[in-house]
Amino acid sequence: MYIRDLPGKGSGFFVAMRKRNYEMDMCSGALLPKILLFSLPLMLSSILQLLFNAADVIVVGKFAGDTALAAVGSTGSLINLLTNLFVGLSIGANVLVARYYASRDYDRLEDTIHTSVMVSLLGGVILVIVGLCFARPLLLLMGTPSDVIDQAVLYMMIYFLGMPVMMLYNFGSAILRAVGDTRRPLYFLMIAGVLNVVLNLLFVIVFSWGVAGVAAATVLSQCVSTALIVRCLMKSDTMCRLEIKKLCVKKAALRDIARIGLPAGLQGCVFSLSNVLIQSSINSFGSTAMAGSTAAANIEGFVYVAMNSFYQAAVSFTSQNMGGRRYGRINRILLQCLFCAGLTGIILGIGAYLCGNVLLGLYTSDPQVIVYGMIRLSLVSSTYAFCGLMDVFCGILRGMGYGVMPMVVSLAGACGLRILWICTVFQWSRTLETLYLCYAISWIVTTLAHLTCFLVVRRRWPKKDQESPVFS
Repeated sequence: MYIRDLPGKGSGFFVAMRKRNYEMDMCSGALLPKILLFSLPLMLSSILQLLFNAADVIVVGKFAGDTALAAVGSTGSLINLLTNLFVGLSIGANVLVARYYASRDYDRLEDTIHTSVMVSLLGGVILVIVGLCFARPLLLLMGTPSDVIDQAVLYMMIYFLGMPVMMLYNFGSAILRAVGDTRRPLYFLMIAGVLNVVLNLLFVIVFSWGVAGVAAATVLSQCVSTALIVRCLMKSDTMCRLEIKKLCVKKAALRDIARIGLPAGLQGCVFSLSNVLIQSSINSFGSTAMAGSTAAANIEGFVYVAMNSFYQAAVSFTSQNMGGRRYGRINRILLQCLFCAGLTGIILGIGAYLCGNVLLGLYTSDPQVIVYGMIRLSLVSSTYAFCGLMDVFCGILRGMGYGVMPMVVSLAGACGLRILWICTVFQWSRTLETLYLCYAISWIVTTLAHLTCFLVVRRRWPKKDQESPVFS
């Protein structure tokens, strides 16, 4: 039985609630066990997604050469720049689904789900057009070397053909994540991850397709995980059911999604813009330095997504508790997510640096590439815990419904400072060490600014729980 059709709040309602094994009540019970139960599958899912890229980079670096490795790596910041607006909108959908789920506002929940799915498909189509038309001009604008540009363009064009399914996956998994379901996306990515590795080996080693092969493998494997997510939503017997006939864009739902998600997306775009400027600066040191940075960035990615799972927990737990008017739990959510993210960043970030030579050796056998990779790991990976703290504060503020504030703080504190650093300090000392140092400094400054904002806005909300509203 579909949950919204259950009469009243009687025993039938709570029986149905107990049957939703994959969903999570974030508004009651001990927080830390639930945060870990939510975050660990999400962490593993994100790591699997990174393994898609790592498999791409390792296979192309070992079997297609360092130039192909640099080509794949040089596209990362540009891809993020073009996609982060819609990824940010999926955060808006996540916040609203969690809030309406906790407050039992079934009508607005249904509108949000179907509107967000339509936005994902329309956004994917837009990105296909943008990727195909502007890949080469944008890569040239970044100063991509001539020995890399053609392969980088080919990789981007194939990758962007898969954008509709990639966007649909992001929004679909955001819906499941909002109600505490992080396990099924993990299972789906395990299937897709195995397929991606097999296709990588087939396309690159057997067919000798190079960067085209790794791009095609990534797109095809993503199609599988997206199909499983969509099937999961369509077969659901809960209030998060997706029905094709109800797909449309509701103005009110779109406005609310944009209110929270658009600032997050714009923040991601400007973040990526600053990273594009950093990548352009790295490009000026040549393809060997680019390859080293690419390999190190892939290693750092595993540290980032591990910490980012607690950012996602902060968003979802805060949103549900705000919807359920469980205001007394907000501070505890913040402290426990900060602890988990910081500890994860310290252990994995410093561990990645200490094991850097071994890990970089998985990507390349060129000693000079490894040297360049170690420079990055020593300054970025070892200080990555600050990035985790910054993200958790940002997630708490978004979960409380503040979209513009964390965007402005992040743009000024992180992006603006990085751009200023590149235009001033880096110009005075044009070394990779000086360039990479801007990451740690921007994370520390922005974390302190987010802390100040949280202390200010927390005073506007009650310190104790209130009775939750009931919607018919």
